Amino acid sequence: MKQFKFEYILMILIMTFLSVKAKGQETDSLEHYLEVAARNNPGLNADFLTYKASLEKVSQAGALPDPQLDMGIFLKPMNILGGQQIADFTLMQMFPWFGTKKTAQSEATHMAKMSYEKFRETRDNLYMEVYRQWYLLSALKEQINNNRDNLQLLKQLEELALRKISSSSSGSSSLYSLPTPPPVTQNNRSTSAGNKMAGMGSMGGTAMSGSNSSSMTGMSSSASNMSADMSSSPGMSDVLRIQLEMIEIENNITTLLSDIAAEKAIFNALLNRPVEIEVVIPDSIVKVPFIFDERVSINEIERGNPMLGMFEEEELAYRAKNEMDKKMSYPMLGLGLQYMLIGENKTASMDSGMKPEMSGMDMIMPMFSISIPIYRNKYKAQQRENRFMWESARENYNNTLNMLQSELFKLKHELDNADRKITLYQKQAQLARVAYQLVVQEFVTAKSDLTNVIQVQRQLLDYQLREAEAIAEYNMKVASIRKLGSFNTSNN
Repeated sequence: MKQFKFEYILMILIMTFLSVKAKGQETDSLEHYLEVAARNNPGLNADFLTYKASLEKVSQAGALPDPQLDMGIFLKPMNILGGQQIADFTLMQMFPWFGTKKTAQSEATHMAKMSYEKFRETRDNLYMEVYRQWYLLSALKEQINNNRDNLQLLKQLEELALRKISSSSSGSSSLYSLPTPPPVTQNNRSTSAGNKMAGMGSMGGTAMSGSNSSSMTGMSSSASNMSADMSSSPGMSDVLRIQLEMIEIENNITTLLSDIAAEKAIFNALLNRPVEIEVVIPDSIVKVPFIFDERVSINEIERGNPMLGMFEEEELAYRAKNEMDKKMSYPMLGLGLQYMLIGENKTASMDSGMKPEMSGMDMIMPMFSISIPIYRNKYKAQQRENRFMWESARENYNNTLNMLQSELFKLKHELDNADRKITLYQKQAQLARVAYQLVVQEFVTAKSDLTNVIQVQRQLLDYQLREAEAIAEYNMKVASIRKLGSFNTSNN
């Protein structure tokens, strides 16, 4: 019991430390949102209050049964030897067999620990939902960045197509080149679009050494009014196809922004906050560092999984209940006191020869009682019931452990697949960037048509989107593996 109280106090201190630590963290960090969810989520708070209520049963189980007071008053005093009996009072206190209270407290303690394990299970499920929403939002944000980067590439391609039309009409045979799109890394994601525009600016200065800003403005206006001179401008269909691709990507960005707004509402609901509160998402999604160790993971599951802990406490609770029922089959002892209120009866005293000073004396009588549990079958049945229940809890423990180990290896397999996908899409995206630069060079020199350019551009965007999804999937699998052993401060 003392050890359990120490564990409860230690848990309160840890939660207080985490609360103080979170106040010094950035409000846009995942750790901060996890702390807010643990503090505000109504479902988690409900389970914690249930746990606190179960702690109160420990002291209740160790209390003695209430004493019993019997009172009887004679409406007409009854004549007895030595006076008239007016009333009778009996106070009796029953005591269970030795050690019964201790075993009852032990059972209540284990039941309270079961409530705490249920609270931990609810907390881990809540953390998992927060992790899932966080990585989903990060992946959507990364996909928006990828679409915007590809939109910039299409704008650059549109400018090349317009220059190609302009050079064709003027009879110029100057060549145009597009620099290789810089590889998008986690460090330069926020500035990749700016770098591409800067690169395009330098390319434009090289390709149009004889042009100025006024000519660019004129070509932009001609693109907006292309319907008037489409028939007289060869290559204008390429510009239209590029603009169709741009409209599609702009629609993708709008859809992703709408998805983010919906997922933010779900995220705020987990934190029990108004849905309109802004959720600060990092600019890019990164793969969390994780090293899988089979033996360590299995040990963490056996040591920390709340479902296993719940079955362990259930078994111990039924073992304690079995001991308590066994002691309840022994006799109960009772100590009491009887007090009889007797009034004086002078006539009866003179007739009986009793001394006058002894007439009307109240009587006090100590009492002792004992229960006789002669119906043994019900007590034996209770003990058999408890034995079956703790054996059932043990089987549930073994079955759950097997399922958790199977889930662990399944998650490890899915984690490896996600890791391979990340590597694959990174390589494919890198090759697609090189291919895109080459096919654009072929396009401006009339060695390739626009169809090939758009196809490679679509492939590049597809690989980037798949890479973001694969990273989010990888991070979710890591969180799922950690959940099997129960989240702790080092995991968070």
